Amino acid sequence: MAPVTKQKAAVLSDETVRYKRVKKNGYVRIITNHGSLNIELQSIFLRFCPKAPKTCENFILLCRRGYYNNSKFHRIIKNFMMQGGDPTGTGHGGESAWGKPFDDEFAPGLSHDARGILSMANKGTNTNQSQFFITFRPCKYLDKKHTIFGRVVGGQETLISIEKVETDGDQPKEPVYFMRAEVFVDPFEEAEAEVQKERASLLSKGMLVLRGRVSFCTYLPSDAQKEADAKRDAIAKPKAFSTGVGKYINPQNKRLASDVSFFSWEIVFS
Repeated sequence: MAPVTKQKAAVLSDETVRYKRVKKNGYVRIITNHGSLNIELQSIFLRFCPKAPKTCENFILLCRRGYYNNSKFHRIIKNFMMQGGDPTGTGHGGESAWGKPFDDEFAPGLSHDARGILSMANKGTNTNQSQFFITFRPCKYLDKKHTIFGRVVGGQETLISIEKVETDGDQPKEPVYFMRAEVFVDPFEEAEAEVQKERASLLSKGMLVLRGRVSFCTYLPSDAQKEADAKRDAIAKPKAFSTGVGKYINPQNKRLASDVSFFSWEIVFS
């Protein structure tokens, strides 16, 4: 019987599938008691240059849930940055949208090279949760240490006002609040809708196999294909003319070894 080489379809996580369909940047407005900050999120997924899609989704999810509402920017350092995102206001709290830390996303071409860069605060490598900071000046030495995921595109006067707040060390003497957020563009929501539409189309064609939360496409052999495979196997099976060594050699049709052609095994995908 002819050997069959099987190749399994690659299994992609829902997250990877969605991120590959993100086609635009996200836009969020942070409303503080000093004014508004308009934020552009670097969420576009490029094959060779991912621009922090997971970090952006985390921020958007937390904003949508009201997680940051009425929290404080607990740390402000003039000519450096303002830090927030901790509902406890201590600088020691906060959880990601998934309830656990997630990995850094360092993208080529993104740098803490300007005022108004939005980046993740962390406790070390791959410890991102909910806390973030916004720069008051270029801080390129933070590159590859903190995940950049956005920038301020409107509200520079708000940054100026917050930077002027008097502090005791790095703690503001008067509260600076993240009052609420408005999500204007959520590219992940749009990507999810696209994925669901594609899955519905594949399901209608009987081409999608679902395994828990993981989905992938696989072409299943039809009855006609199975019958053709069976006939092929029957043809490929050699006929025995005797027993023992040489039982497959037809004594009426002896040929030299150099005249014998070998099988080319077909690869079957399933």
